[in-house]
Amino acid sequence: MKRIAVLTSGGDSPGMNACIRAVVRTAIYYGVEVFGIRKGYNGLIKGDLIKMESSSVSNTIQKGGTILKSARSQDFMTSEGRQQAFEHLKKHDIEGLVAIGGNGTFTGATLFHEEFGIPIVGAPGTIDNDLYGTDYTIGYDTAVNTALDAIDKIRDTADSHERVFFVEVMGRDSGYIAMPCAIGGGAEIVLIPETKTTIPDVISTLQNGWSRSKTSFIIVVAEGDEEGNATEIAARVKEAIPQMDARVTILGHVQRGGSPTAADRLLASQIGIACVEGLLNGKKDVMAGFVNNRLVYTPFKDTITKKKIINQRFVRMVEILSV
Repeated sequence: MKRIAVLTSGGDSPGMNACIRAVVRTAIYYGVEVFGIRKGYNGLIKGDLIKMESSSVSNTIQKGGTILKSARSQDFMTSEGRQQAFEHLKKHDIEGLVAIGGNGTFTGATLFHEEFGIPIVGAPGTIDNDLYGTDYTIGYDTAVNTALDAIDKIRDTADSHERVFFVEVMGRDSGYIAMPCAIGGGAEIVLIPETKTTIPDVISTLQNGWSRSKTSFIIVVAEGDEEGNATEIAARVKEAIPQMDARVTILGHVQRGGSPTAADRLLASQIGIACVEGLLNGKKDVMAGFVNNRLVYTPFKDTITKKKIINQRFVRMVEILSV
């Protein structure tokens, strides 16, 4: 393999640049030419490819976002779009692809591989940490620390005004961001898609706290919880407890930005190297990840279809520590 390409697709996450940097420099280390594809699969369809050198990724490891830009591509989900993408790879004599992204990115990658046989190795780049086949995804640690910093600040004002704060964090249909934020931020309640916490449960916890002279509460809500988002949940609780002084804070996309933590830089660098070495060793249609500190290559079909189970010890910790 003499020439490969790298792209970032879907939602951005802190550490993507560190991963791009590792891919580019590992390829160069092995004497392989490397191209960057701008704007994800859309860029591949349009032929927006640039030759990358070691200097192309200088001073990028500490930057959030992605220097290659990102996009979600509806055109790539059509056979015509994938055909155009393949023609551009052929035009540039590209023999392998590193795709940095999440579930949607790998869904497109596996279709592309099935149709055209292009070897693709994926890097798990998503703050949601919901991909089967790796303990941690690139950007997750930074997102948790960003959200936790905000919750610490919210705790100060909640205590000062004796209020109940409903804080919504990202994570799509996963509670992986919400759970460590709840534990680390001292939240009294956490609502995540993986466990069933009802509105009556929330009301009961609040009333029990008030009976013990507790005056402020933090309730962390994962955006994909089955009871609804933080605004909806707060309104339903307020309806049952009209005297409650409550506020809603939606942290939103602030969790996606910022300089990556040391943990994310290290993870992204390891995975970037593993992606290139995987391609050179014949890996294809797989995602590179770390499970129990061991490098593993998981088939895309497993990362897409298998459910990553949240640690039930964390659920128990919230219950114990909120007393």
